[in-house]
Amino acid sequence: MPKITRVQCIRTRSGGTWVIVKVHTDQPGLYGIGSASDHYRASTVVEAIEQSLGPKIVGRDTGDIEDIWQSSLTSGYWRHDSIWNTALAGVDMALWDILGKEAGMPVYRLLGGPSRAAVPAYAHAAGNTLEELEQDVRRYLEDGWIYIRCQLGNYGGGGFLTPEQRRRPENARPPFDTPRRAFDDEAYLDTIPQMFAFLRDRLGFEPKLTHDVHEHLRPHVAVALAKAVEPYRLFFLEDLLPPEHVSYYWHVKQQCTTPQAMGELFVNPAEYLPLIQERLIDYMRIRVSKAGGITPARKIAHLCEWYGVHTAWQEGGDNDPVNQAAAMHLDMNAWNFGIQEENHFTEAELDAFPGHAVTKHGYIYPNAKAGLGLDLDETKAAALVDPERLKRHFYMAEDRRPDGTVVRP
Repeated sequence: MPKITRVQCIRTRSGGTWVIVKVHTDQPGLYGIGSASDHYRASTVVEAIEQSLGPKIVGRDTGDIEDIWQSSLTSGYWRHDSIWNTALAGVDMALWDILGKEAGMPVYRLLGGPSRAAVPAYAHAAGNTLEELEQDVRRYLEDGWIYIRCQLGNYGGGGFLTPEQRRRPENARPPFDTPRRAFDDEAYLDTIPQMFAFLRDRLGFEPKLTHDVHEHLRPHVAVALAKAVEPYRLFFLEDLLPPEHVSYYWHVKQQCTTPQAMGELFVNPAEYLPLIQERLIDYMRIRVSKAGGITPARKIAHLCEWYGVHTAWQEGGDNDPVNQAAAMHLDMNAWNFGIQEENHFTEAELDAFPGHAVTKHGYIYPNAKAGLGLDLDETKAAALVDPERLKRHFYMAEDRRPDGTVVRP
């Protein structure tokens, strides 16, 4: 059995926000790669791996995946936080990659084999006006996509007030007074149903449309929105509520049939287990790396199956090709797979990951290579990094209401 000799962290992408974990073994040429990317705290994840997790597992058999995950989870006593889960995921994915290479088969075959030929994905359409959004949706439809997320501009789009509209307090000073537009729940509640009425009138009901609320709303407004968009038959409404208020999903289910997708901010089983067991959500949206890797994510998928919940692992614009590959292997295997989120990579970024998954006309295709199926060209990965951007600190957009109150997340 190969033994772990070194755990290496490689930062790439322009701002160094992608953290790729490379687990080396005592067998020449045998290694695995995993994703430990965190757009906002990449250096913190690297520190956790290099100073704590890596030293703990050096010398272990690479095939002890379950025990390495379980013993590492509790090695710091406190557990299930976003940083440690991400560190664990990087190692966990790399160990599955090694196991697949040893077996000479893709990870999805190790998990039990394929349940489908390829992985359906949903696209990200946006526009600052209804007409611009319609054109972006049509662009994807013409390319063969069926599932399309629809947003008016950025997250919260449709709910922002102009500086003239927001009527801020006379004594407002930074940080309570910002040049950014102010978010208003009722404006959002008014605009988004109008957006879907417009799209259905122009496009009909054949396209499967989704929308991401991104937890911006107060709970009672969130319930009202879910009910208001019911006539437009969304494929799902995403992240309607923040983790702090998931109990309101009970009210949503009592009010309407709009399918609910949730989980982008989940890191602890205590957050999502009640939603699954009480059948309050329809799609589980946890990011594989934030769950802690393939090992816990496959258990989440199996649990969801028995409660009629489908998977829709979170990807998005800040994620890397390795996490995408891990999610794709889970998607290929899980019978209760629902949909996969589209990623956006440049040609140079993809070039640094030979064997990466291929997305064409709304489907993600795996290859037949062993393990996760992709590798990392360290020279090309290093060339992606902008030394000046590497010095930057990245933070989530800070939206505020007219009086200056921060909007979660």
